[in-house]
Amino acid sequence: MAGAVDLSGLKARAEQRGAAPRGGPADAAPQAPAADAGAPVVEGAPPPAGAFVVDVTEDSFQTEVLERSMTVPVVVDLWAEWCQPCKQLSPTLEKLANEAGGAWILAKVDVDANPRIAQMFQVQSIPTVYVVVAQQPVTSFSGVQPETELRGWIGQILDALRDRMPGIAEAEARAAQGGGAAEPEPEPEDPRFTAAEDALEQGDYDAAIAAYEQILAAEPANAEAQAALAQVRFMSRAEQSDPTAVSRADAAPDDVEAQKAAADAELAAGRVEAAFDRLVKTVQRTGGEERDAAREHLVGLFELFAPDDPRVTGARRALLRALY
Repeated sequence: MAGAVDLSGLKARAEQRGAAPRGGPADAAPQAPAADAGAPVVEGAPPPAGAFVVDVTEDSFQTEVLERSMTVPVVVDLWAEWCQPCKQLSPTLEKLANEAGGAWILAKVDVDANPRIAQMFQVQSIPTVYVVVAQQPVTSFSGVQPETELRGWIGQILDALRDRMPGIAEAEARAAQGGGAAEPEPEPEDPRFTAAEDALEQGDYDAAIAAYEQILAAEPANAEAQAALAQVRFMSRAEQSDPTAVSRADAAPDDVEAQKAAADAELAAGRVEAAFDRLVKTVQRTGGEERDAAREHLVGLFELFAPDDPRVTGARRALLRALY
C-alpha cells in the first residue's frame, strides 16, 4: 500500500490552521499526550496510561498520526458509530494497544465526523485498518479479524520494523520492567466457546459445529466463531477423507463432488495452491449449480487462512477470471 495513499493533505490543512507540532519539527520524536492536561510530560518517561489509544480528528491527524509514526507504527482504525463490525474489532485493537505499552499506537478515526480522512485513505467499507510508518501507509485490511490473527499480524509488523524504529524496543523494554501498560486482567471465559472447545478436544466434531452454529445464530457477525466453525468443518471432512480422493478426482474431472473431496485432501496435506487451483479449474469447466457448488467450496477454504495470505489473494483473482 506504500505510495498508494497520499497523507499530505491533512498535514497541510493542520499547518494552515496553525496546529503546531507538539514535539517540535516533524522529524522529532513526538511527546505522548498527558492523561491530565495539567501534568508535565517528562522526556524519556513512559507514556501515561491511556496514551496508547487516541481519538483522531482532521486537526489532530498531523500530531497524533504523522508525527507519532516517525517513532513507532500507528495503527489507524477507521470506524463509525452505526457500524456493528467496528464495535467488535475496535475493542480488540484497544486491548492489544494497551498491552503493547506504546510499542505501537492505535489512532481511532470516526469516518462520519472526519470525512476528509476517510477520503484520503480511500475507504470503501468499514471497519478498515491502516498501518502508518514514517508518515506513509504500509499495509491495511478491512473487516473483522479474530484476536489471534490480529496478534500475529501486529507481531509481524513490529518484527519487521524493530531495528529501524527504536521507539518499539524502548516501549517493549519499559513494559518488561513494569513501566508500560498495566497487565490486563484475564477475560472471563465464554461458556459457549468453552463447550465448543471441549467437544473438539473429545473429537466430537458434530457437537463442536453445533455449538459454534448456535453462537452465530445469536451473533451472526462473531468473527471468532466464524473462523472456528470453518476450521472445525474442515477438520471433520479431512478426518473422514478418502486417501484415494486425488486419484479418483483426476480420473473424473467433471465430478464436482470428487473435485471438492480431492481439494480437501490436498489442503490437509499442505498442498494449498494445488487445492485452490483444482477448484478454480472446476469452476471454469462447469456451469449452473455445479459451478456454484465448486465456487462455494473454494470460498469456504479461503476462510481457513488470513485474508491477505498471498495464496488466497492469488486464488481469488483466478476465481474472478474464471467467473467473468
